[in-house]
Amino acid sequence: MAIIGRKEEIRRLEDYYESERPEFIIVYGRRRVGKTFLVKEHFGGNFAFYFTGSVGISSKANLTNFDNAIKEFGSNVNTASTNWFDAFGKLKDLLCNSACKRKVVFIDEMPWLDTRKSGFLQALDYFWNSWASSNPDILFIGCGSSTSWITKNIFQNRGGLHNRVTGRIYLAPFTIGESESFLKSRGIEFARYQMAECYMIFGGIPYYMSLFEKGFSLSQNVDHLCFFKNAPLRNEFDELYKSLFNNPSRHIAVIEALSTKLCGLRREEILDISKLKSNGHLSLALNDLQQSDFISKNHDTIKRKNGAYFFLTDPFTLFYLKYMKDCETEDENYWTNNMDSGSHNAWRGYAFELLCRIHLRQVKKVLGISGVSTTTSSWRSKASKPGAQIDLVIRRKDGITNLCEMKYTKHPYEITKSYSDTLNNKKMVFCMETGINNGIHLTMITSFGLAKKGYFGTVQSEITLDDLF
Repeated sequence: MAIIGRKEEIRRLEDYYESERPEFIIVYGRRRVGKTFLVKEHFGGNFAFYFTGSVGISSKANLTNFDNAIKEFGSNVNTASTNWFDAFGKLKDLLCNSACKRKVVFIDEMPWLDTRKSGFLQALDYFWNSWASSNPDILFIGCGSSTSWITKNIFQNRGGLHNRVTGRIYLAPFTIGESESFLKSRGIEFARYQMAECYMIFGGIPYYMSLFEKGFSLSQNVDHLCFFKNAPLRNEFDELYKSLFNNPSRHIAVIEALSTKLCGLRREEILDISKLKSNGHLSLALNDLQQSDFISKNHDTIKRKNGAYFFLTDPFTLFYLKYMKDCETEDENYWTNNMDSGSHNAWRGYAFELLCRIHLRQVKKVLGISGVSTTTSSWRSKASKPGAQIDLVIRRKDGITNLCEMKYTKHPYEITKSYSDTLNNKKMVFCMETGINNGIHLTMITSFGLAKKGYFGTVQSEITLDDLF
């Protein structure tokens, strides 16, 4: 199957392969994002050695699997490895006898090999520093879904692996444009309005979209994957967080708090909603979630001190918490039968805001400011009554501030006199409370653009759904 997107990642893999020095490469990113597929497809399975760790089994069981993989790649050694030093010793012997010009070693899901007292990291350290790092024909690729483990144990390692990584490849979820290309490659086509809703449910996760049935409508696929009795994604949320975090209860509590306010929460607001304690465990959970692409952190563009906001950035998590977590319906066509309900329409509005935040790079490109340094945040008034809230504030180094509003509709959005007054009031309150007196541009991001009637001249710029592709 052809690789969709990932052009920069492929270029870098090729550069590492062609280099004339030993390479220690880490490919990382959240679960289901396509890390293993990228590496295996790019190299066509032409590895000097390949092994993947298994979750939830003992170190002894992983060692047995490692020994079996060594044999599959040509080793005649039949003694069982009693520890990871033995196992990497066998790997060294295998590679010394390999006829491959460039010896590509791919060890997948490394975090699952680092069980308590396993000694995996120490053995990897010894393997690399005592032998592999001196062999210019070695290309070692380590991979894992637990980004927090990768960061702590590899990137921030203070032992023998400190500064040994020669290349990092972070694999992000697909953009909405890449998601469309992925589905088309499988013979599945949706109108872009439907494609947006697809992204608002499943995010840019290739695995989820790989489960789509050709010939099904979007709503049929949602029902089949999420609401059928044995739906493939029914338990995905729990499996996802348990596979990434040793004690996911804090992480889930943070996620559930953030799902209540897509405009973002400060640390103290997260504490108030989640009932968690303010300690190092919370800080670690926030850091883990950021590194795993579930949340993002933005500093208030106005209030510099203690002004950081945390945002939920994973569409599937939002969808799960809204519709799947406590779902007790026996209707296997739940989504199809309720897709135009008031509750679902309200969710679409929130989810579209999230989609726009994820595609900030595309938003900046349409505004013609791709090369301009910016800071972004949401904004809530503190003093004015009635209060005002702005979905997205983009402060630019060129002296302009864009106040962005998002609207997801099935037709061009008409700015009525009432909504025009609302926009102008938001602008006035923003300027009054923040003291910002440079150029203020009202910007609308909509699914089908603005209707060219009424008060559409209230805004200085508009961005459509097509622009996000």
